[in-house]
Amino acid sequence: MKKPENCPPVTVLICTLNEEESIPHFIAKIPEWIDEIILVDGHSSDGTVEVARKLCPRIKIFYQPGQGKGDAIKYGVKNSAGEIIVTLDADGATNPDEILDFINPLLNGYDFAKGSRFLKGRPKMPLRRQFGNWVLATASNILAGTRYTDVCSGYNAFWKKAFQKLPLRSNGFNMEQEMNVKIKKVGLKVIEIACIDRGRIGGTSKTKEVQQGLIDLFTIIRESFRA
Repeated sequence: MKKPENCPPVTVLICTLNEEESIPHFIAKIPEWIDEIILVDGHSSDGTVEVARKLCPRIKIFYQPGQGKGDAIKYGVKNSAGEIIVTLDADGATNPDEILDFINPLLNGYDFAKGSRFLKGRPKMPLRRQFGNWVLATASNILAGTRYTDVCSGYNAFWKKAFQKLPLRSNGFNMEQEMNVKIKKVGLKVIEIACIDRGRIGGTSKTKEVQQGLIDLFTIIRESFRA
């Protein structure tokens, strides 16, 4: 895998909270040509930061000022040097080998490249999660006029300047749902990219599925009707 010609600086952004078991399974696979790797840590109580530094000495560590994945992403983007940002999930579900699939559309005119685990067939996840994503994607498509097949993937790539055009208020996991709606409302050009979800490799999930699903649904409804 080589960096595309005329590609501007690229930052890979990872947000973590107690992910020392998962970090080793993907961090070494991040391509050498990536200009910057940032880890925004939510003050982990395990060895997440130490493991990341050991396996990737060039990684830049930031400790987020607030709480929640959305807060961490916004803080990471703010402190990034790259013109293009690629977000990877810290649980190891997202595969760094697919980074070029996300970057190339940006170099060809798109503002955002959004991961979809459903474009390559049915992903290996519990049926309840597949149904939950279908409900959220359908709500977004009907209420906000989007055309998404997956609104819960954490694999995304975008121009930093495009992200900064979005007036994002949410700080939790639901920030990604707000982002998906506002991409459409602001008029940015978005494409879905097929990606494989490898599932959580280690550690435990930081969300309660039903509760988070309801929060995500409320966020989609709120942002779809908010002026």
